Amino acid sequence: MMVEKRSLVKKLMVVVGFITLCVSCDQVSKVMAYNLLALSGPRTYLNDMFRLVYVENSGAFLSLGAHWPGFFQLLLLKILPVFFLLILAWFLFRATQTRSRGVLAFTLILSGGIGNIWDRIMNDGRVIDFMNIGIGALRTGIFNFADVFITIGFFLLLYLSFRPGVTGKDEN
Repeated sequence: MMVEKRSLVKKLMVVVGFITLCVSCDQVSKVMAYNLLALSGPRTYLNDMFRLVYVENSGAFLSLGAHWPGFFQLLLLKILPVFFLLILAWFLFRATQTRSRGVLAFTLILSGGIGNIWDRIMNDGRVIDFMNIGIGALRTGIFNFADVFITIGFFLLLYLSFRPGVTGKDEN
């Protein structure tokens, strides 16, 4: 019993440490983006395949909801995401009590969600975005590291869900 508690505490410490590392990386990169790009303008690299450009996004993905009335923005871009993150944190805590293969994926999604909701709360509803990838007119939206963490976590979950013979828990 004591060994199980120690194991659980270790897992939780690793998860919390990883979340802290990811959120810190996201927030530091946003401060750097502001300091380096907000006043000087965009920068391009690799023959314009990679752009750094500072924007403050008051909507969700691709600015969806940026022009919604205040109540809907509050509900759909702040309150519901916080509620979702709390449920995800609870689920992640439960997953660390088992040997779930999805812990890393859920940790990445939670980290990205925390990074973006932190921005919304601290920046009057706006999220700082600054990266863009593409070739010519075929380009991604402008995103940040929190978005990268969420995307990697999502695709990792997708991979684990469709992988044959994986039940979600490691076998002993």
